[in-house]
Amino acid sequence: QVQLVESGGGSVQAGGSLRLSCAASGGTFSRYAMGWFRQAPGKEREFVSAITWTGGRTSYADSVKGRFTFSRDNAKNTVYLQMNSLKPEDTAVYYCAAREEVFTNILRMRADEYDYWGQGTQVTVSS
Repeated sequence: QVQLVESGGGSVQAGGSLRLSCAASGGTFSRYAMGWFRQAPGKEREFVSAITWTGGRTSYADSVKGRFTFSRDNAKNTVYLQMNSLKPEDTAVYYCAAREEVFTNILRMRADEYDYWGQGTQVTVSS
């Protein structure tokens, strides 16, 4: 059983940056593919980014491509989402998710493909 705890959310002005962290415990972190999703008020949860268990491959939603960077540090059991050039439409609760998966390089982009979720961290971008 993996526990995920997000941090790093906050309020910034448009054009600013934030770095989200997601710390994992209770499992073998290096065996997990990870994802970031977000949910804005009144909207469905949407895919933001995914990373393979090795960190060798990443994918991004078109809306964040070129602005967000997903990375992982398996020695620290932590993943990071660096968010630059933030826009008001990035405002949402951001969730990290994990799925045990080794020896594949499949990028998981659907929420129902993940088994474990954090509690979320709020990101608010003002214009």
